Amino acid sequence: MNKTILVGIDFSDCSINALEHAITIAEKASADVVMIWVNRPESGKEIFRVDQENIVGEVINRFNKLVDTYKKALGKNSLSYLVKAGKVYQEIVNTAEELDAFIIIVGTHGSSGFEEFWIGSNANRIVAATERPIITIRDGVDASRTISNIVLPIDSSLETRQKVPITSLIAKYFDAKIHILVMHTTTIEEVRQRVDDYVLQVERYFYENQIEYIKKIIETNQIADATVEYAVSINANLISIMDEQERIPSNLWLGTFAQQMVNHSPVPVLCVHARDLIADLSR
Repeated sequence: MNKTILVGIDFSDCSINALEHAITIAEKASADVVMIWVNRPESGKEIFRVDQENIVGEVINRFNKLVDTYKKALGKNSLSYLVKAGKVYQEIVNTAEELDAFIIIVGTHGSSGFEEFWIGSNANRIVAATERPIITIRDGVDASRTISNIVLPIDSSLETRQKVPITSLIAKYFDAKIHILVMHTTTIEEVRQRVDDYVLQVERYFYENQIEYIKKIIETNQIADATVEYAVSINANLISIMDEQERIPSNLWLGTFAQQMVNHSPVPVLCVHARDLIADLSR
């Protein structure tokens, strides 16, 4: 069975940008791409400058144009679409499960009438509700779709290593270099040693799987800002994070690390759901 990439579409420039990123990954992964649009009948707002009863027809016309434009890039793999109704984040999450999606890709700013669903809290709802890896791309982000540099922050949380396998897989697809960003956020030696031990395990994993990487050690109490700053400095095309991250008192009022990254990162963000059982990277 082919891999499937699910892309949230509202026909804004931001969601088309997400679609183009999805197609680039699908080309490398030999994956099918499924686009999804979610109607909210209770909204009552005019979308696409057509009457409410004609919205679905207009959406189908636009989807067919996207298929005609982009299907050739996928070769033998398919580009298709689904029209759903309900809450945007729930329908995306449920559909990802039904399709056993390899990854979800969404833009975080929608067209007029959908802005409250795609920006900020809605993107974070998808991240929080799905167990699938998800890439979010902020409105206005013009990152290269060819992935050459991936930033992988490693902190003291147990979950921090769970993003390594999917990050490695994407790096392999693109022959990309992974930048291990070693996050020291405290002077407590036990915590610092835990981070260093995790990094050694990650390095061993990369070595055994022939993944090119480099390591950068930083001291910070603002992990989101530091991660973004480093990513921008190396022209990164992707930042790989967990939906659970080390909690720092100075960061708590800003929201979780994942929320900060989804809302503010100028680089596409791959967010991986934390699982109860961690893959053993120490072997």
